[in-house]
Amino acid sequence: MVNIVVELSKYLMVLLITMYTYLCFSIFGYYDPYDQKRMLRRQNVLMFLIHIVAFAVMYLEKQDVKILAFYAIQVILFAATILMYPLLYPQSSRLVINNMCMLLCIGMVILTRLNYNKAVKQYVIAAGGIAICLAVPVIIRKFKKLSEWRNLYAVAGIASLAVVVVVGQVSYGAKLGFTIGGISIQPSELVKIVFVFFVASSFKMSLEFRNIVITTALAAFHVLILVVSKDLGAALIIFVVYLAMLYVATHQFLYVAAGVGAGSAASVAAYYLFGHVRTRVVVWKDPFANYDNGGYQVAQSLFAMGTGGWFGMGLFQGMPENIPVADEDFIFSAISEELGLIFALCMILVCVSCYVMFLNIAMQLHDMFYKMVALGLGTCYIFQAFLNIGGVTKFIPSTGVTLPLVSYGGSSLLSTLIMFAIIQGLYIVREDEEEDIERRKKERLRAKRNRQALKERARIAGDVPERAPGSKAKRQEKSQGKARKEQRIR
Repeated sequence: MVNIVVELSKYLMVLLITMYTYLCFSIFGYYDPYDQKRMLRRQNVLMFLIHIVAFAVMYLEKQDVKILAFYAIQVILFAATILMYPLLYPQSSRLVINNMCMLLCIGMVILTRLNYNKAVKQYVIAAGGIAICLAVPVIIRKFKKLSEWRNLYAVAGIASLAVVVVVGQVSYGAKLGFTIGGISIQPSELVKIVFVFFVASSFKMSLEFRNIVITTALAAFHVLILVVSKDLGAALIIFVVYLAMLYVATHQFLYVAAGVGAGSAASVAAYYLFGHVRTRVVVWKDPFANYDNGGYQVAQSLFAMGTGGWFGMGLFQGMPENIPVADEDFIFSAISEELGLIFALCMILVCVSCYVMFLNIAMQLHDMFYKMVALGLGTCYIFQAFLNIGGVTKFIPSTGVTLPLVSYGGSSLLSTLIMFAIIQGLYIVREDEEEDIERRKKERLRAKRNRQALKERARIAGDVPERAPGSKAKRQEKSQGKARKEQRIR
């Protein structure tokens, strides 16, 4: 009986997430707010159905009550997030909220399947992060001088990365972070956000060649520190984010071409300087030929995705535990094996939907600083997802980055939640800008009407015959006085 339920559940979950993904994009064709809210509510229903089906299957497989308890507190978290954001910020984007919760839901499901203890830790970080991030939109809206802190952003970013170089712990051949009180901290995840703010504030300050050179030098220093610590995935993300922001700000393709050339030269240098980079490139070329020399991870990933097929093996029916770090860098493989490639592709489209919303707000904003922030965060998010999925599928060499909101990792999860909260703040800023523009239009219209009224009064005053009688009386009086004077003379 359990096998039948598991077999049916995988098809049901594929159907549900397909419907959810369809709504992510079809909603843009509706302009009526009532229709949009109706579709957003359907998304919520579909997400909770996926959630309950997955945990019901896991409970039937494990017969462990703690799975049901864990499911209940997750429902509370997702429901509170979906309700609190619109309640506190009516101008926020419901689609962004829904997609964030959907990706968190997928992450919680697969982490509970892989490692219950890590899933609990991830939940605690997510709950705390969401609670903290509820205040971020207020900060974005109220602090009007965020664009003036360029030097602070630069110093904070460089100093945070430098600390890792000095006291960082080596993990998978790179210094990624350090541990304080049993809590692992990876500063590069948060530095990505600080870096975006630095570049945005610098470009708003000036787009002169001198300022661009200074900004480029400081950006290169960020990348250089990450290269020294061998965190090449984060270095690549910051590099691409800077190129994207530079091109959009200046519209100079020559800058991008120079950046791509420099990046290509740096990649070749990294290949010869770092042994783990050479290993990853060799594995990328043929993981099966190097199965016992670094290719095991990628080979197992490909085996898992091939075994799962379009609809997956079903929860607890595959062997994702055979994939090294399946709960972190290679979580996409675990999802593909047990939930299916269709489910995984839909998840990718949900990520793309998030990116579309990031670009949507970037195009609607008028302030240069906020526009650049939205673009930078969107590029950072989608490129990290691309690096993770591309490495897992052997499309590109593995870079060791996590899948945002899905993979296990406190620093990555917290930084991504902050990104989404900042985007919500920018939606509120957009509404404030629109209100300000509308207010200025009304003031200009009122001033124009006042000017027209004054001109009309002046014209009317010049044509009124009331002055004529007065002038005529004066002329009559003057003529009578002259006549009397002539009589006296005579």
